[in-house]
Amino acid sequence: MRPAHLRMTAVLLVAHGSSDPRAAAATRALTRAVAAQRPGLDVRCAFLDHAGPRPGEQLFAFSALGHARAVVVPLLLTSAYHGRVDLPAVLDRARADGLRMSVTTTAVLGDGTPPLLLAALRRLLPPIAYDGVVLAAAGTRDDLARHSVDVAAGALGASLGVACHAAYASGSPVTGAVAVEALRARGCSRIVISSYFLAPGRLHDTVVDSALAAGALSPVAPPLGGNLDLARLVMSRIDSFGLVRAA
Repeated sequence: MRPAHLRMTAVLLVAHGSSDPRAAAATRALTRAVAAQRPGLDVRCAFLDHAGPRPGEQLFAFSALGHARAVVVPLLLTSAYHGRVDLPAVLDRARADGLRMSVTTTAVLGDGTPPLLLAALRRLLPPIAYDGVVLAAAGTRDDLARHSVDVAAGALGASLGVACHAAYASGSPVTGAVAVEALRARGCSRIVISSYFLAPGRLHDTVVDSALAAGALSPVAPPLGGNLDLARLVMSRIDSFGLVRAA
Protein backbone atom coordinates (compact mmCIF):
# COMPACT_ATOMS: atom_id res chain seq x y z
CA MET A 1 0.00 0.00 0.00
CA ARG A 2 1.21 3.53 -0.73
CA PRO A 3 2.21 5.73 2.24
CA ALA A 4 -0.84 7.61 3.53
CA HIS A 5 0.52 11.07 2.73
CA LEU A 6 0.99 10.07 -0.91
CA ARG A 7 -2.35 8.27 -1.09
CA MET A 8 -4.24 11.36 0.07
CA THR A 9 -3.07 13.80 -2.64
CA ALA A 10 -3.46 13.03 -6.33
CA VAL A 11 -2.17 14.88 -9.39
CA LEU A 12 -4.12 15.55 -12.57
CA LEU A 13 -2.35 16.86 -15.66
CA VAL A 14 -4.88 18.54 -17.95
CA ALA A 15 -4.08 19.02 -21.64
CA HIS A 16 -6.18 20.75 -24.25
CA GLY A 17 -6.49 17.63 -26.36
CA SER A 18 -6.28 17.10 -30.11
CA SER A 19 -7.77 14.95 -32.83
CA ASP A 20 -4.19 13.98 -33.68
CA PRO A 21 -3.38 10.76 -31.74
CA ARG A 22 0.25 11.85 -31.42
CA ALA A 23 -0.84 14.57 -29.01
CA ALA A 24 -2.49 12.19 -26.54
CA ALA A 25 0.54 9.89 -26.73
CA ALA A 26 2.85 12.80 -25.86
CA THR A 27 0.65 13.79 -22.91
CA ARG A 28 0.68 10.25 -21.57
CA ALA A 29 4.47 10.13 -21.96
CA LEU A 30 4.75 13.30 -19.87
CA THR A 31 2.38 11.81 -17.28
CA ARG A 32 4.65 8.77 -16.95
CA ALA A 33 7.71 11.00 -16.67
CA VAL A 34 6.09 13.05 -13.90
CA ALA A 35 5.01 9.92 -12.02
CA ALA A 36 8.59 8.65 -12.17
CA GLN A 37 9.71 11.77 -10.30
CA ARG A 38 7.72 10.74 -7.22
CA PRO A 39 7.13 6.96 -7.01
CA GLY A 40 3.84 6.16 -5.30
CA LEU A 41 2.16 9.41 -6.25
CA ASP A 42 -1.09 8.92 -8.18
CA VAL A 43 -0.55 10.94 -11.39
CA ARG A 44 -3.08 10.85 -14.23
CA CYS A 45 -3.92 12.92 -17.28
CA ALA A 46 -7.13 14.27 -18.79
CA PHE A 47 -8.13 16.29 -21.83
CA LEU A 48 -10.42 19.29 -22.27
CA ASP A 49 -11.36 18.30 -25.80
CA HIS A 50 -11.13 15.50 -28.38
CA ALA A 51 -9.40 12.73 -26.43
CA GLY A 52 -10.54 11.23 -23.13
CA PRO A 53 -10.80 10.92 -20.25
CA ARG A 54 -12.17 14.30 -19.22
CA PRO A 55 -10.95 16.12 -16.06
CA GLY A 56 -14.22 15.57 -14.19
CA GLU A 57 -14.06 11.82 -14.76
CA GLN A 58 -10.55 11.61 -13.34
CA LEU A 59 -11.35 13.80 -10.33
CA PHE A 60 -14.34 11.64 -9.40
CA ALA A 61 -12.13 8.56 -9.84
CA PHE A 62 -9.59 10.07 -7.43
CA SER A 63 -12.35 10.80 -4.93
CA ALA A 64 -13.68 7.26 -5.16
CA LEU A 65 -10.20 5.95 -4.30
CA GLY A 66 -10.14 8.01 -1.11
CA HIS A 67 -7.88 10.86 -2.13
CA ALA A 68 -8.61 13.89 0.02
CA ARG A 69 -7.32 16.44 -2.47
CA ALA A 70 -5.99 16.85 -5.99
CA VAL A 71 -3.52 19.20 -7.60
CA VAL A 72 -4.44 20.09 -11.18
CA VAL A 73 -1.60 21.13 -13.48
CA PRO A 74 -2.70 22.81 -16.74
CA LEU A 75 -0.47 21.44 -19.51
CA LEU A 76 -0.48 24.81 -21.23
CA LEU A 77 2.35 27.17 -22.07
CA THR A 78 0.32 30.40 -21.99
CA SER A 79 -2.54 31.75 -19.88
CA ALA A 80 -4.94 32.08 -22.78
CA TYR A 81 -8.60 31.10 -23.06
CA HIS A 82 -8.19 27.40 -22.26
CA GLY A 83 -6.44 28.13 -18.98
CA ARG A 84 -8.45 31.18 -17.92
CA VAL A 85 -11.95 30.05 -18.96
CA ASP A 86 -12.22 26.41 -20.13
CA LEU A 87 -10.43 24.70 -17.25
CA PRO A 88 -12.09 26.69 -14.41
CA ALA A 89 -15.48 26.00 -16.02
CA VAL A 90 -14.76 22.26 -16.10
CA LEU A 91 -13.77 22.27 -12.42
CA ASP A 92 -16.85 24.30 -11.47
CA ARG A 93 -19.01 21.77 -13.32
CA ALA A 94 -17.43 18.89 -11.39
CA ARG A 95 -18.18 20.63 -8.10
CA ALA A 96 -21.75 21.28 -9.22
CA ASP A 97 -22.05 17.57 -10.04
CA GLY A 98 -21.10 16.66 -6.48
CA LEU A 99 -17.30 16.57 -6.30
CA ARG A 100 -16.36 17.22 -2.67
CA MET A 101 -12.58 16.79 -2.67
CA SER A 102 -10.29 19.81 -2.47
CA VAL A 103 -8.85 20.81 -5.86
CA THR A 104 -5.91 23.19 -6.28
CA THR A 105 -4.82 24.46 -9.71
CA THR A 106 -1.23 25.46 -10.44
CA ALA A 107 0.03 28.11 -12.84
CA VAL A 108 0.48 27.13 -16.48
CA LEU A 109 3.89 25.73 -17.36
CA GLY A 110 5.06 28.79 -19.28
CA ASP A 111 4.23 31.27 -16.51
CA GLY A 112 7.32 33.36 -15.80
CA THR A 113 9.44 31.46 -18.37
CA PRO A 114 10.96 29.15 -15.73
CA PRO A 115 14.58 27.98 -16.09
CA LEU A 116 13.52 24.33 -16.41
CA LEU A 117 11.39 25.21 -19.44
CA LEU A 118 14.32 26.99 -21.06
CA ALA A 119 16.54 24.01 -20.25
CA ALA A 120 14.07 21.69 -21.99
CA LEU A 121 13.94 23.91 -25.08
CA ARG A 122 17.75 24.07 -25.26
CA ARG A 123 18.16 20.32 -24.77
CA LEU A 124 15.84 19.52 -27.68
CA LEU A 125 17.48 21.79 -30.24
CA PRO A 126 19.14 19.89 -33.11
CA PRO A 127 22.91 19.30 -32.71
CA ILE A 128 23.90 21.46 -35.69
CA ALA A 129 25.52 24.87 -36.03
CA TYR A 130 23.04 27.75 -36.00
CA ASP A 131 23.00 31.49 -35.45
CA GLY A 132 19.26 32.09 -35.15
CA VAL A 133 16.23 30.31 -33.68
CA VAL A 134 12.54 30.42 -34.53
CA LEU A 135 10.44 29.65 -31.45
CA ALA A 136 7.41 28.02 -33.09
CA ALA A 137 4.20 28.37 -31.07
CA ALA A 138 0.50 27.64 -31.54
CA GLY A 139 -0.67 31.24 -31.35
CA THR A 140 -3.67 32.96 -29.81
CA ARG A 141 -5.65 36.16 -30.23
CA ASP A 142 -4.86 36.97 -26.58
CA ASP A 143 -2.26 39.76 -26.66
CA LEU A 144 -0.88 39.00 -23.19
CA ALA A 145 -0.50 35.30 -23.99
CA ARG A 146 1.34 36.10 -27.24
CA HIS A 147 3.53 38.55 -25.35
CA SER A 148 4.53 35.78 -22.94
CA VAL A 149 5.74 33.71 -25.93
CA ASP A 150 7.73 36.69 -27.21
CA VAL A 151 9.28 36.98 -23.73
CA ALA A 152 10.13 33.27 -23.81
CA ALA A 153 11.78 33.74 -27.24
CA GLY A 154 13.88 36.57 -25.86
CA ALA A 155 14.90 34.50 -22.83
CA LEU A 156 15.77 31.48 -24.97
CA GLY A 157 17.85 33.60 -27.34
CA ALA A 158 19.69 35.22 -24.43
CA SER A 159 20.46 31.83 -22.88
CA LEU A 160 21.82 30.57 -26.23
CA GLY A 161 23.62 33.75 -27.20
CA VAL A 162 21.81 33.99 -30.56
CA ALA A 163 18.83 35.84 -31.99
CA CYS A 164 15.47 34.17 -31.40
CA HIS A 165 12.11 35.18 -32.88
CA ALA A 166 8.67 33.79 -31.99
CA ALA A 167 6.38 32.51 -34.76
CA TYR A 168 2.76 31.43 -34.65
CA ALA A 169 0.46 28.99 -36.39
CA SER A 170 -2.62 31.17 -35.76
CA GLY A 171 -3.78 34.37 -34.13
CA SER A 172 -0.86 36.43 -35.41
CA PRO A 173 0.55 37.56 -38.77
CA VAL A 174 4.00 36.41 -37.60
CA THR A 175 4.15 33.05 -39.35
CA GLY A 176 7.16 30.78 -39.42
CA ALA A 177 8.25 32.36 -42.72
CA VAL A 178 7.90 35.89 -41.31
CA ALA A 179 10.06 34.93 -38.33
CA VAL A 180 12.73 33.45 -40.60
CA GLU A 181 12.85 36.64 -42.68
CA ALA A 182 13.06 38.76 -39.53
CA LEU A 183 16.05 36.73 -38.35
CA ARG A 184 17.70 37.03 -41.75
CA ALA A 185 17.28 40.80 -41.52
CA ARG A 186 19.27 40.60 -38.27
CA GLY A 187 22.11 38.81 -40.06
CA CYS A 188 21.25 35.19 -39.29
CA SER A 189 22.00 32.63 -42.00
CA ARG A 190 21.62 29.26 -40.23
CA ILE A 191 18.21 29.25 -38.57
CA VAL A 192 16.79 26.32 -36.61
CA ILE A 193 13.32 25.74 -35.18
CA SER A 194 12.53 25.27 -31.49
CA SER A 195 9.06 23.85 -30.77
CA TYR A 196 7.12 25.75 -28.10
CA PHE A 197 4.56 22.96 -28.07
CA LEU A 198 3.86 20.23 -25.57
CA ALA A 199 2.71 17.80 -28.25
CA PRO A 200 2.64 17.42 -32.05
CA GLY A 201 -0.44 18.20 -34.09
CA ARG A 202 -1.85 20.30 -36.92
CA LEU A 203 -0.83 23.68 -35.48
CA HIS A 204 2.72 22.49 -34.86
CA ASP A 205 2.96 21.22 -38.43
CA THR A 206 1.56 24.50 -39.79
CA VAL A 207 4.09 26.83 -38.19
CA VAL A 208 7.03 24.48 -38.71
CA ASP A 209 6.23 23.91 -42.39
CA SER A 210 6.04 27.68 -42.92
CA ALA A 211 9.48 28.21 -41.39
CA LEU A 212 11.01 25.31 -43.34
CA ALA A 213 9.57 26.61 -46.62
CA ALA A 214 11.29 29.93 -45.92
CA GLY A 215 14.67 28.24 -45.50
CA ALA A 216 14.91 27.20 -41.84
CA LEU A 217 17.12 24.17 -41.33
CA SER A 218 16.08 20.65 -40.48
CA PRO A 219 15.96 18.63 -38.32
CA VAL A 220 13.39 20.47 -36.24
CA ALA A 221 13.37 20.32 -32.44
CA PRO A 222 10.50 18.06 -31.37
CA PRO A 223 7.69 19.21 -29.04
CA LEU A 224 8.50 19.10 -25.34
CA GLY A 225 6.52 15.90 -24.74
CA GLY A 226 7.95 13.72 -21.97
CA ASN A 227 11.21 15.66 -21.64
CA LEU A 228 12.80 15.17 -18.20
CA ASP A 229 13.25 18.90 -17.58
CA LEU A 230 9.57 19.44 -18.34
CA ALA A 231 8.60 16.64 -15.94
CA ARG A 232 10.69 18.33 -13.26
CA LEU A 233 8.96 21.62 -14.02
CA VAL A 234 5.55 19.98 -13.54
CA MET A 235 6.74 18.54 -10.23
CA SER A 236 8.00 21.93 -9.10
CA ARG A 237 4.56 23.42 -9.83
CA ILE A 238 3.00 20.69 -7.66
CA ASP A 239 5.54 21.07 -4.87
CA SER A 240 5.01 24.84 -4.71
CA PHE A 241 1.76 24.16 -2.81
CA GLY A 242 3.42 21.93 -0.21
CA LEU A 243 0.66 19.34 -0.53
CA VAL A 244 2.81 16.44 -1.73
CA ARG A 245 5.83 15.36 0.29
CA ALA A 246 8.66 13.09 -0.80
CA ALA A 247 8.38 9.47 0.25
